[in-house]
Amino acid sequence: MTAAGLSLLLLSAFIHASWNYLSKKADGGVPFIWLFTAIAAVFYSPLAIGVILYEKPEIGLWQTVLIMASVFSHLAFFLVLQKGYSIGDLSLVYPIARGTGPLLTCALAVIIFHEKMTHVTLIGILLIVTSILFFTGGMKNLKEAGALIPILYGLAVGAIIAGYTILDKAAVSHFLIPPLLLDYFNTIGRLIILTPFAVKNWNGVRSEWKNHRLEAAGVGIFNSLAYILALSVLVFAPVSQVAPIREISILIGTIMGSVLLSEGFGRVRVIAAVLMVLGVISVAAG
Repeated sequence: MTAAGLSLLLLSAFIHASWNYLSKKADGGVPFIWLFTAIAAVFYSPLAIGVILYEKPEIGLWQTVLIMASVFSHLAFFLVLQKGYSIGDLSLVYPIARGTGPLLTCALAVIIFHEKMTHVTLIGILLIVTSILFFTGGMKNLKEAGALIPILYGLAVGAIIAGYTILDKAAVSHFLIPPLLLDYFNTIGRLIILTPFAVKNWNGVRSEWKNHRLEAAGVGIFNSLAYILALSVLVFAPVSQVAPIREISILIGTIMGSVLLSEGFGRVRVIAAVLMVLGVISVAAG
Protein backbone atom coordinates (compact mmCIF):
# COMPACT_ATOMS: atom_id res chain seq x y z
CA MET A 1 0.00 0.00 0.00
CA THR A 2 1.49 3.35 -1.03
CA ALA A 3 1.44 6.39 1.25
CA ALA A 4 -0.92 8.14 -1.18
CA GLY A 5 -3.32 5.19 -1.21
CA LEU A 6 -3.30 4.94 2.58
CA SER A 7 -3.93 8.70 2.89
CA LEU A 8 -6.91 8.51 0.53
CA LEU A 9 -8.38 5.57 2.48
CA LEU A 10 -7.98 7.39 5.80
CA LEU A 11 -9.69 10.46 4.31
CA SER A 12 -12.42 8.17 2.94
CA ALA A 13 -12.85 6.60 6.40
CA PHE A 14 -13.24 10.03 8.02
CA ILE A 15 -15.86 11.08 5.46
CA HIS A 16 -17.61 7.69 5.80
CA ALA A 17 -17.85 8.11 9.56
CA SER A 18 -19.17 11.65 9.06
CA TRP A 19 -22.06 10.61 6.80
CA ASN A 20 -22.94 7.74 9.14
CA TYR A 21 -23.05 10.23 12.02
CA LEU A 22 -25.41 12.46 10.01
CA SER A 23 -27.54 9.46 9.00
CA LYS A 24 -27.77 8.29 12.62
CA LYS A 25 -28.71 11.82 13.65
CA ALA A 26 -31.53 11.92 11.07
CA ASP A 27 -32.68 8.37 11.88
CA GLY A 28 -34.62 8.24 8.59
CA GLY A 29 -36.09 5.39 6.56
CA VAL A 30 -36.55 4.79 2.83
CA PRO A 31 -37.87 8.36 2.19
CA PHE A 32 -34.60 9.65 3.67
CA ILE A 33 -32.61 7.26 1.44
CA TRP A 34 -34.47 8.57 -1.63
CA LEU A 35 -33.93 12.19 -0.56
CA PHE A 36 -30.17 11.96 -0.06
CA THR A 37 -29.90 9.92 -3.27
CA ALA A 38 -31.74 12.65 -5.21
CA ILE A 39 -29.46 15.31 -3.73
CA ALA A 40 -26.39 13.27 -4.68
CA ALA A 41 -27.69 12.85 -8.24
CA VAL A 42 -28.08 16.61 -8.65
CA PHE A 43 -24.74 17.43 -7.01
CA TYR A 44 -22.62 14.94 -8.96
CA SER A 45 -24.30 15.33 -12.38
CA PRO A 46 -21.93 18.10 -13.61
CA LEU A 47 -18.90 16.09 -12.46
CA ALA A 48 -20.18 12.92 -14.14
CA ILE A 49 -20.79 14.80 -17.40
CA GLY A 50 -17.26 16.22 -17.17
CA VAL A 51 -15.78 12.72 -16.71
CA ILE A 52 -17.73 11.43 -19.73
CA LEU A 53 -16.62 14.31 -21.95
CA TYR A 54 -12.99 14.33 -20.79
CA GLU A 55 -12.18 10.62 -20.34
CA LYS A 56 -14.64 9.21 -22.93
CA PRO A 57 -14.84 5.84 -21.12
CA GLU A 58 -15.91 2.75 -23.01
CA ILE A 59 -19.22 1.42 -21.67
CA GLY A 60 -19.80 -1.87 -23.45
CA LEU A 61 -21.78 -4.98 -22.59
CA TRP A 62 -19.64 -6.17 -19.69
CA GLN A 63 -19.36 -2.69 -18.22
CA THR A 64 -23.16 -2.40 -18.35
CA VAL A 65 -23.60 -5.78 -16.67
CA LEU A 66 -21.21 -4.82 -13.86
CA ILE A 67 -22.90 -1.44 -13.39
CA MET A 68 -26.35 -3.03 -13.10
CA ALA A 69 -25.06 -5.66 -10.68
CA SER A 70 -23.43 -2.93 -8.61
CA VAL A 71 -26.64 -0.88 -8.55
CA PHE A 72 -28.74 -3.74 -7.22
CA SER A 73 -26.13 -4.88 -4.70
CA HIS A 74 -25.75 -1.36 -3.26
CA LEU A 75 -29.53 -0.96 -3.11
CA ALA A 76 -29.79 -4.31 -1.32
CA PHE A 77 -27.15 -3.09 1.14
CA PHE A 78 -29.19 -0.04 2.13
CA LEU A 79 -32.49 -1.94 2.36
CA VAL A 80 -31.18 -4.97 4.27
CA LEU A 81 -29.16 -2.77 6.64
CA GLN A 82 -32.24 -0.65 7.37
CA LYS A 83 -34.33 -3.77 8.03
CA GLY A 84 -31.64 -5.15 10.31
CA TYR A 85 -31.57 -1.93 12.31
CA SER A 86 -35.37 -1.99 12.62
CA ILE A 87 -35.30 -5.32 14.50
CA GLY A 88 -31.85 -5.29 16.09
CA ASP A 89 -29.51 -2.95 17.92
CA LEU A 90 -26.93 -0.88 16.09
CA SER A 91 -24.29 -2.30 18.44
CA LEU A 92 -25.12 -5.84 17.27
CA VAL A 93 -25.88 -5.57 13.55
CA TYR A 94 -23.18 -3.03 12.63
CA PRO A 95 -20.11 -4.82 14.06
CA ILE A 96 -21.14 -8.16 12.57
CA ALA A 97 -21.72 -6.57 9.16
CA ARG A 98 -18.50 -4.54 9.15
CA GLY A 99 -16.51 -7.41 10.65
CA THR A 100 -17.60 -10.17 8.29
CA GLY A 101 -17.53 -7.91 5.21
CA PRO A 102 -13.72 -7.54 5.03
CA LEU A 103 -13.13 -11.21 5.85
CA LEU A 104 -15.41 -12.38 3.02
CA THR A 105 -13.97 -9.73 0.69
CA CYS A 106 -10.41 -10.86 1.30
CA ALA A 107 -11.36 -14.52 0.81
CA LEU A 108 -13.09 -13.71 -2.50
CA ALA A 109 -10.14 -11.54 -3.58
CA VAL A 110 -7.79 -14.49 -3.16
CA ILE A 111 -10.11 -16.79 -5.13
CA ILE A 112 -11.19 -14.40 -7.92
CA PHE A 113 -8.26 -11.99 -8.34
CA HIS A 114 -5.56 -14.42 -7.12
CA GLU A 115 -4.33 -11.85 -4.61
CA LYS A 116 -1.73 -13.04 -2.14
CA MET A 117 -1.86 -12.13 1.54
CA THR A 118 1.25 -12.16 3.71
CA HIS A 119 1.16 -13.31 7.31
CA VAL A 120 1.44 -9.66 8.37
CA THR A 121 -1.62 -8.74 6.28
CA LEU A 122 -3.63 -11.65 7.68
CA ILE A 123 -2.73 -10.72 11.25
CA GLY A 124 -3.76 -7.14 10.53
CA ILE A 125 -7.15 -8.23 9.18
CA LEU A 126 -7.81 -10.36 12.26
CA LEU A 127 -6.83 -7.46 14.54
CA ILE A 128 -9.27 -5.14 12.76
CA VAL A 129 -12.15 -7.64 12.95
CA THR A 130 -11.44 -8.31 16.63
CA SER A 131 -11.34 -4.60 17.39
CA ILE A 132 -14.75 -4.11 15.73
CA LEU A 133 -16.33 -6.62 18.12
CA PHE A 134 -14.64 -4.97 21.11
CA PHE A 135 -15.77 -1.51 20.00
CA THR A 136 -19.46 -2.28 20.19
CA GLY A 137 -19.68 -5.14 22.69
CA GLY A 138 -20.50 -7.59 19.92
CA MET A 139 -19.45 -10.74 21.74
CA LYS A 140 -21.57 -9.84 24.78
CA ASN A 141 -24.58 -9.05 22.61
CA LEU A 142 -24.23 -12.34 20.75
CA LYS A 143 -25.21 -14.20 23.93
CA GLU A 144 -28.41 -12.24 24.50
CA ALA A 145 -31.81 -13.80 23.86
CA GLY A 146 -33.46 -12.94 20.56
CA ALA A 147 -30.16 -12.07 18.89
CA LEU A 148 -30.30 -14.73 16.15
CA ILE A 149 -32.39 -12.80 13.57
CA PRO A 150 -30.35 -9.55 13.88
CA ILE A 151 -27.19 -11.65 13.63
CA LEU A 152 -28.44 -13.17 10.36
CA TYR A 153 -29.17 -9.69 9.02
CA GLY A 154 -25.68 -8.58 10.01
CA LEU A 155 -24.16 -11.56 8.22
CA ALA A 156 -26.32 -10.82 5.15
CA VAL A 157 -25.12 -7.22 5.08
CA GLY A 158 -21.52 -8.41 5.41
CA ALA A 159 -22.01 -10.75 2.44
CA ILE A 160 -23.48 -7.91 0.38
CA ILE A 161 -20.53 -5.65 1.27
CA ALA A 162 -18.13 -8.34 0.09
CA GLY A 163 -20.13 -8.83 -3.10
CA TYR A 164 -20.27 -5.21 -4.18
CA THR A 165 -16.63 -4.61 -3.20
CA ILE A 166 -15.50 -7.41 -5.51
CA LEU A 167 -17.85 -6.25 -8.29
CA ASP A 168 -16.67 -2.67 -8.04
CA LYS A 169 -13.01 -3.71 -7.88
CA ALA A 170 -13.47 -5.50 -11.21
CA ALA A 171 -15.38 -2.54 -12.65
CA VAL A 172 -12.75 0.12 -11.91
CA SER A 173 -9.52 -1.87 -12.28
CA HIS A 174 -10.25 -4.48 -14.96
CA PHE A 175 -13.00 -2.81 -17.03
CA LEU A 176 -11.73 0.74 -16.46
CA ILE A 177 -15.00 2.39 -15.45
CA PRO A 178 -14.03 5.73 -13.82
CA PRO A 179 -14.73 5.57 -10.06
CA LEU A 180 -16.86 8.72 -10.02
CA LEU A 181 -18.90 7.48 -12.96
CA LEU A 182 -19.50 4.07 -11.36
CA ASP A 183 -20.76 5.68 -8.16
CA TYR A 184 -22.91 8.11 -10.18
CA PHE A 185 -24.52 5.24 -12.10
CA ASN A 186 -25.20 3.63 -8.72
CA THR A 187 -26.87 6.80 -7.51
CA ILE A 188 -29.04 7.17 -10.63
CA GLY A 189 -30.03 3.49 -10.55
CA ARG A 190 -31.01 3.68 -6.89
CA LEU A 191 -32.96 6.88 -7.56
CA ILE A 192 -34.93 5.30 -10.42
CA ILE A 193 -35.76 2.17 -8.44
CA LEU A 194 -36.87 4.06 -5.30
CA THR A 195 -38.79 6.87 -7.05
CA PRO A 196 -42.12 4.95 -7.33
CA PHE A 197 -42.00 4.32 -3.59
CA ALA A 198 -41.14 7.98 -2.93
CA VAL A 199 -44.09 9.14 -5.05
CA LYS A 200 -46.49 6.93 -3.08
CA ASN A 201 -45.03 8.18 0.20
CA TRP A 202 -44.44 11.81 -0.75
CA ASN A 203 -45.59 13.04 2.65
CA GLY A 204 -42.71 11.12 4.18
CA VAL A 205 -40.27 12.68 1.73
CA ARG A 206 -41.63 16.16 2.50
CA SER A 207 -41.27 15.46 6.20
CA GLU A 208 -37.65 14.39 5.76
CA TRP A 209 -36.96 17.52 3.69
CA LYS A 210 -38.54 19.73 6.34
CA ASN A 211 -36.77 18.16 9.31
CA HIS A 212 -33.55 16.65 7.96
CA ARG A 213 -32.61 18.34 4.68
CA LEU A 214 -29.17 19.37 5.98
CA GLU A 215 -28.42 15.81 7.10
CA ALA A 216 -29.72 14.49 3.75
CA ALA A 217 -27.42 16.87 1.87
CA GLY A 218 -24.46 15.83 4.00
CA VAL A 219 -25.16 12.12 3.55
CA GLY A 220 -25.80 12.51 -0.18
CA ILE A 221 -22.52 14.32 -0.80
CA PHE A 222 -20.29 12.53 1.71
CA ASN A 223 -21.60 9.02 1.02
CA SER A 224 -20.60 9.20 -2.63
CA LEU A 225 -17.36 11.08 -1.96
CA ALA A 226 -16.18 8.50 0.58
CA TYR A 227 -16.83 5.63 -1.81
CA ILE A 228 -15.34 7.42 -4.83
CA LEU A 229 -12.09 7.84 -2.88
CA ALA A 230 -12.12 4.15 -1.93
CA LEU A 231 -12.82 3.14 -5.54
CA SER A 232 -9.93 5.34 -6.70
CA VAL A 233 -7.57 3.34 -4.48
CA LEU A 234 -9.09 0.06 -5.70
CA VAL A 235 -7.95 0.98 -9.21
CA PHE A 236 -4.33 0.24 -8.26
CA ALA A 237 -4.38 -1.45 -4.82
CA PRO A 238 -5.33 -5.02 -3.82
CA VAL A 239 -8.89 -5.29 -2.52
CA SER A 240 -7.60 -7.47 0.33
CA GLN A 241 -5.80 -4.38 1.67
CA VAL A 242 -8.40 -1.72 0.85
CA ALA A 243 -11.40 -3.49 2.43
CA PRO A 244 -10.00 -3.92 5.98
CA ILE A 245 -8.31 -0.48 6.11
CA ARG A 246 -11.69 1.16 5.36
CA GLU A 247 -12.97 -0.20 8.67
CA ILE A 248 -10.95 2.40 10.57
CA SER A 249 -14.07 4.52 9.99
CA ILE A 250 -15.50 2.69 13.03
CA LEU A 251 -12.71 4.12 15.20
CA ILE A 252 -13.36 7.60 13.80
CA GLY A 253 -17.10 7.21 14.26
CA THR A 254 -16.62 6.09 17.85
CA ILE A 255 -14.50 9.17 18.57
CA MET A 256 -17.23 11.33 16.99
CA GLY A 257 -19.82 9.66 19.18
CA SER A 258 -17.66 10.22 22.26
CA VAL A 259 -17.04 13.91 21.53
CA LEU A 260 -20.25 14.98 19.78
CA LEU A 261 -22.81 12.68 21.42
CA SER A 262 -21.14 12.22 24.84
CA GLU A 263 -21.20 8.43 24.52
CA GLY A 264 -17.98 7.93 26.43
CA PHE A 265 -14.75 6.14 25.48
CA GLY A 266 -14.12 3.43 28.11
CA ARG A 267 -11.21 1.08 28.69
CA VAL A 268 -12.53 -1.60 26.32
CA ARG A 269 -12.83 0.90 23.48
CA VAL A 270 -9.31 2.17 24.16
CA ILE A 271 -8.06 -1.40 23.75
CA ALA A 272 -10.16 -1.75 20.60
CA ALA A 273 -8.71 1.48 19.21
CA VAL A 274 -5.16 0.23 19.77
CA LEU A 275 -5.98 -3.10 18.08
CA MET A 276 -7.53 -1.34 15.09
CA VAL A 277 -4.60 1.03 14.59
CA LEU A 278 -2.15 -1.88 14.83
CA GLY A 279 -4.31 -3.81 12.35
CA VAL A 280 -4.35 -0.96 9.84
CA ILE A 281 -0.57 -0.57 10.10
CA SER A 282 -0.11 -4.31 9.58
CA VAL A 283 -2.37 -4.45 6.53
CA ALA A 284 -0.76 -1.38 4.98
CA ALA A 285 2.74 -2.76 5.60
CA GLY A 286 1.76 -6.19 4.31
